[in-house]
Amino acid sequence: MKSYSYIAQDARHKQVKGVINAENEAEFHQKIKEKGLLLKDYSEGASGDAKSMYKFNTKELAFCCRQLSAMLTSGLTLVKAIDILTKEQENPKARAIWQDIYENVQKGESFSSTLESHAGSFPDFLISMVGAGETSGALDIIMQRMSDHYAKENKLKNTIKSAMVYPIILLVVCIAVVILLFTKIMPTFIDMYDDPSQMPALTKILSHISDFLIGYWWLCIAVVVGLFFAITYALKMPDFRLKVDRMLIKGPMWGPLITMIYTGRFSRTLSNLYSSGIPMVECLKRSSRILGNSYVDKKFEDVVDEVKQGESLSAAITRADIFEPMFCSVVYVGEEAGALDSILEKTSEYYEEESDSAVQRLVSLVEPVLLIFMGLIIGLVVVGIYPALYGAFESIENE
Repeated sequence: MKSYSYIAQDARHKQVKGVINAENEAEFHQKIKEKGLLLKDYSEGASGDAKSMYKFNTKELAFCCRQLSAMLTSGLTLVKAIDILTKEQENPKARAIWQDIYENVQKGESFSSTLESHAGSFPDFLISMVGAGETSGALDIIMQRMSDHYAKENKLKNTIKSAMVYPIILLVVCIAVVILLFTKIMPTFIDMYDDPSQMPALTKILSHISDFLIGYWWLCIAVVVGLFFAITYALKMPDFRLKVDRMLIKGPMWGPLITMIYTGRFSRTLSNLYSSGIPMVECLKRSSRILGNSYVDKKFEDVVDEVKQGESLSAAITRADIFEPMFCSVVYVGEEAGALDSILEKTSEYYEEESDSAVQRLVSLVEPVLLIFMGLIIGLVVVGIYPALYGAFESIENE
């Protein structure tokens, strides 16, 4: 299927832009005619559909949901709200997607089904929530919840990015220092030895490493690039990805911190879905998928099966052994009190605050490891070159 970007004129003589997927030009022209548009210009894009052309990030989703919520609450119709939102889009690809949504909703299609036709651009979670909002007649409230949800998701991502700046800089400096020591500093002191056989064992080892880095630097780069692509490919294999994802939440130091982050995201997502009237089984499926962890997804297959058979949610997730016991106890209290959605909402706020602290603690584990590694390398080099340095000083004194 091909994608066609077009410029046309509608029945009110207004210029519109958009993207249409079609097998060929004849089908494209037929779809333009069905839309009631007068075609002015068009161009064929790359193969593939418009769904993969542009993917909205969490910041954009928070903005769109907040704008729609404000306009719907103030009394504007959905069609008019989408029209205004379309004009506010600065990115041409994003504007083309919202223009297509506007035209389809104007024709009478539901908002959720139109979003679903652009499933590659919008997350399944948002599409489900919009569908629930249309069914319950509370789309403005749902949009506000989605705005809060994606604003918090964006805040967490920014927190992680900000926290990782210093470790990344430290890692780059560490690698640069190691390369400088072995390619510039070591050769200078090794040349001080008249007889290489007199070098201590450690100095010989460091000398070989230095020679290898200088003579075969291209091989080192090839190995690093090869490892990168090998790991990327391996992560696409289900079995390997399952083991990695399990290690993430079962690790001795980082496991509890990552579990804390997962718990905050899961409780907020489940609260939003369940309070919108979506069945619990569907809530659990979508809430686990949003975590992006294959091990959690596999565990939740058993949780969903048990809930289908009439088991309580608290008992099912306790046996899954994913979340910490306190969260399972809170879910149990919510079920017994008949206020699971409100309990989950309050719990999500607590775990989101803890998640911020967990991110900081997680990053703080990396910093000392890098510092220790750099210190060990520098220490080894100093120990290795010290005999040569000491011998040079003795020669100067004798002269």
